[in-house]
Amino acid sequence: MTSRQTTAKHRTGTIGAFMAWTKQVVRDPKAARGAPKRWYDSEATAAQARQESRSAEAMVKLLSPDNLAVLEVIARKKPQSMRRLAELTGRKESNLSRTLKKLEHAGIVEMRKGPGRVRIPALVARTVRLELDLTGRRNRVAIEA
Repeated sequence: MTSRQTTAKHRTGTIGAFMAWTKQVVRDPKAARGAPKRWYDSEATAAQARQESRSAEAMVKLLSPDNLAVLEVIARKKPQSMRRLAELTGRKESNLSRTLKKLEHAGIVEMRKGPGRVRIPALVARTVRLELDLTGRRNRVAIEA
C-alpha cells in the first residue's frame, strides 16, 4: 500500500500520512481544496464502506417518501441550482445538501459544477432494485442508469 493514494471520491493511506496531511491543512487551508474528504486505510476498507452504504436497509431509509419527491423534482424540473431545488421542494438548502450527498454517494444523483460556486443536481440513476432474501442470506441493491 502506498502512503497516499487518491481517487476522485476518497484517499487511502496510513494514519501517519493522514496526520501529516491534517497538519498541512491546518497550516495552509488552501491545501484541502479539491481533496477528497474521505480517508481509508486501504482500498478494501473503502470498498466495504461503499457496500455498507448500499445495503438494503440503508437504501430503504435513503429512499423515504420525502427524498423520492426530491428525486422526482430533479427528474422533471431539472433545477439549475441547489437554491432552485430548495424553492421547488420547500426544503432548506442545508437539509437538501446533506440528503443529496448521501444520494450521490449511493450513485443515484450527481452534483455537477455550474457557473461560479453553483452546483447542479442531476439524476443519474433511473431505477433502484432491492432484492431481499427473507432468510437473510443474500440481499442486493442494484442501481441502474
